[in-house]
Amino acid sequence: MVGRKWWCFGNQSSDDLDPVLLVTGVGGSILNSKPKSWFGFTTRVWVRILLADLEFRKKVWSLYNPDTGYAEALDDSSDIVIPQDDYGLYAIDILDPSHWIKCLHVTDVYHFHDMIDMLVNCGYKKGTTLFGYGYDFRQSNRIDQSMDGLKEKLETAYKASGGRKVNLISHSMGGLLVSCFISLHSDVFAKYVNKWITIATPFQGAPGCINDSLLTGLQFVEGLESCLFVSRWSMHQLLVECPSIYEMLPNPEFKWKKQPEIVVWRNDSENGQDLVKRETYGTSGCVDLFVEALKDNEIEYNKKTIPLPFNHDIYKWAATTRKMLNSVQLPAGIDFYNIYGTSLDTPFDVCYGSGTDPINDPSEICHTLPEYSYVDGDGTVPAESAMADGFKAIERVGIPGAHRALLRDELVFEYIKKWLGIQERGGSQVKSSKVVDVGSS
Repeated sequence: MVGRKWWCFGNQSSDDLDPVLLVTGVGGSILNSKPKSWFGFTTRVWVRILLADLEFRKKVWSLYNPDTGYAEALDDSSDIVIPQDDYGLYAIDILDPSHWIKCLHVTDVYHFHDMIDMLVNCGYKKGTTLFGYGYDFRQSNRIDQSMDGLKEKLETAYKASGGRKVNLISHSMGGLLVSCFISLHSDVFAKYVNKWITIATPFQGAPGCINDSLLTGLQFVEGLESCLFVSRWSMHQLLVECPSIYEMLPNPEFKWKKQPEIVVWRNDSENGQDLVKRETYGTSGCVDLFVEALKDNEIEYNKKTIPLPFNHDIYKWAATTRKMLNSVQLPAGIDFYNIYGTSLDTPFDVCYGSGTDPINDPSEICHTLPEYSYVDGDGTVPAESAMADGFKAIERVGIPGAHRALLRDELVFEYIKKWLGIQERGGSQVKSSKVVDVGSS
């Protein structure tokens, strides 16, 4: 619960603790738009409730540059930056820290807030033993900007704590970013990191969520509050040009219990007769559907029409990232722990149209609400994917909870404190939960 007080042994000072670095996931960092000129104001463009959709379209919409590998904002008068206040913690704490959000108590945007509070109350000190890492989540998980930023944060935490190795806690896509860092900078990781705890990471992708996000978009906040935030359609236009999203497509080389599919009920004709066909697309064949469905996708920006079809250049880049993720090896001496969400219906297969209401043209899919088949998970990432990290884990723990809500879950906190070597006052034991493959790969 937001604002909950966590009490730990009072004799545990910051000097006794190894530093902790919190690494966020997709959508989990404040993004600011900073004017390139001397004039104008830096404004928050993700997340906000006032003028959210307008500012997002104006400042955050991007086009992928295949020469650099970066998604570059259409607005050439400003840069997207991540605030570094509070030792990197501000950007990943409350994503919209405005007065209105606090009054409305929209816990969906209280991101790492409760975990930060818990760690501070357990003796961690911001800037000495507690740091945060937010980044431009539009970009690839292996892009130099993100890799260099993580390296800098690890060095900072290591030096600020007097040369103590860092304990990483990552959430969601942050786990993929850490995996890419290990692949590219294994020696640096081994030098600075002691333990790595990952939460709700889509190690093998998030089939239902990501397949549908490329076709119809994504709603960051559900329910009544969603009308105050960025619209699903506006988010869709960003994600089509967003390398990190392509990197979370379901891994075609992973041996799923059942291969994820996209199903389309489609009008067709044969021998002059109209009929309805059920078409099925697997993890590789879905590219053909993406191409068909997005062939006419476009946006209006500054009175110009900009085509946004499926981006083959990003797909090729993401395929290379996937190869890295499939072969990454954890350096010796690093303790690895995995928390994954369970007990929630989690989208897996995606279906558009029906036998009685078929799709006439693939482009209609982008304006169609899907039907899902579900598997166990956290509502976003299937447990099957989150468990399959490929590393030798000290523990893997399944905890009932929603994807972002795991960041403020009491049982999650119990396990984090246990693994960090912190005990609650009175030495209470961790409550029982489903523990899977303890100590095995």
